[in-house]
Amino acid sequence: MNMLFVLAETTKAAQSQQIISMDMFWEQVTKLSWLEALVAVSFGAVYLIYGWRIFKVLAVVSFGMVGLFLGMQLGQKMGSEPSSIMWGGVAGLIIMAILSIPLMHWAVSALGAVAGGVITGCVWYAMGLPHQYIWAGAIVGVVAGGMISFIVFKISVMLFTSLGGAILVITGLLALAHLYEQNQTENGTFIYSLVNQYNWFMPAILIFTTFIGMVIQNRLVKGASDWKL
Repeated sequence: MNMLFVLAETTKAAQSQQIISMDMFWEQVTKLSWLEALVAVSFGAVYLIYGWRIFKVLAVVSFGMVGLFLGMQLGQKMGSEPSSIMWGGVAGLIIMAILSIPLMHWAVSALGAVAGGVITGCVWYAMGLPHQYIWAGAIVGVVAGGMISFIVFKISVMLFTSLGGAILVITGLLALAHLYEQNQTENGTFIYSLVNQYNWFMPAILIFTTFIGMVIQNRLVKGASDWKL
C-alpha cells in the first residue's frame, strides 16, 4: 500500500510540473503559412506512403541533420564566432551523411530504434505517467525497435518512414486547421486546446497515422518484387 501511495504522489507531483510542454511544437505550427502547411502535408504524404522507395535518401538526410546539429554544438564550444558554428555544422553534416552510406543497414536500424522510442514515449505521455521518467518508456521502445530492426529490416524501414511522414502530415494539417479557425473567429482556441490540454490527442493521432502508413507501405512492398534493401 505504501508503494502505491508513493507512486500516486509521484504522479500527482509530475503532473503539477509539466516537464514536457507542447508549446515548442505549437509555436512551430503557428509559424507555418498556408503554402508551407500544404507543402508539409504533400511531402509528408509521400514520406508516409512511399518512404520505402526512398528510404536510403531519407536515412542519409536524417543522419546529415544529426551531424549538422552535433557539428554546430562542437563548433560553438570551439569558438563563439558564427563562422566556427557554421563550418562545424557543415563538417558534421558531410561526415555523418557520408558515413551513413556504407553503414546503411546500421543507420536504418538506428532510425527504427529511435522511432520505437518515440512511439513508446508517446504512449507514456498519453497515459499521464510521470514526465520526468518518460525516458524509461522511451528506452523500452528503443530496445524493442532496435531488436525488431535487426530481425525484420523491412519493419524498421516502414516504421521510421511512416513516423516521419506522420509528423509532417499532422504538423501541416494542424497548421491548416489553426489558420482556418483564425479566419473564422479571431479568438479561436479549439485547436490549441486539443494540442496543449489533452495529453492523449497528439500521441493518439501520431501513432494512428504511423500505423496507417505502415499498413499501406506493407501492401505496396509486397506488390513490388523489384524492391531491394
